[in-house]
Amino acid sequence: MIKVSHLTIELVVGFFLLFFIVKFVGRKIIRKITPFTFISSIVLGEILGNALYEQNIGIGYVIYSMGLWGLLLYTIEFLSQKFLTFRGFVEGKPAVLIRNGVIDREQLKKCGININQLQSLLRQSETFSVREVAYCYLEANGSLSILKKPKYQKTTLEDFKLIGKPAYIPVTFIRDGVVLWDELQDIGFDEVWLKKQLLAYDVSDYKNVFLAEWLEGDGIFVQKMDAAK
Repeated sequence: MIKVSHLTIELVVGFFLLFFIVKFVGRKIIRKITPFTFISSIVLGEILGNALYEQNIGIGYVIYSMGLWGLLLYTIEFLSQKFLTFRGFVEGKPAVLIRNGVIDREQLKKCGININQLQSLLRQSETFSVREVAYCYLEANGSLSILKKPKYQKTTLEDFKLIGKPAYIPVTFIRDGVVLWDELQDIGFDEVWLKKQLLAYDVSDYKNVFLAEWLEGDGIFVQKMDAAK
């Protein structure tokens, strides 16, 4: 009975401490805007969880540990608001992965992202082809901000009184200089066709192609290695 009452007190105190810390520090800790706030929210939960279920830890430890962590979070937030340099150090800056329609390979390497992962992130942002993107930013919290080229920006068929057309998924058949022959065959093309298409882009060696894809109705899209540096 004593253990139950002790746990009840710790739960109630921990609940209100967590409530006030979130209100005091701000909503950023919930939104996980930066890697720092993401990790901070995890640590805060761990502090409370460990304190509640560790029998040798009293209510004083719960108040002290959570109060100190909340104070540190508030200090970081206060300094970030007051000093621009400190804010950039803590929060980081967005990385430009695609600039003027060209993938920046160096930025991909710095961010630890390969072309497969970039395409996956784009698809999760309702962008199924690199050709649609004018600018793409990797934000500090890991999300993508995408500005599409004007011809790919959203409009409604009602705006132009047009009849809808079938939708197609782009197929990538060259990635990092490697030809994906199965993908090429799936769309009904062969090596002869591929070489002919690449010659139109002054490409004679597959290794010089960073990314190539096919979209029904829009043709081939090619980005060479030298353009992706």
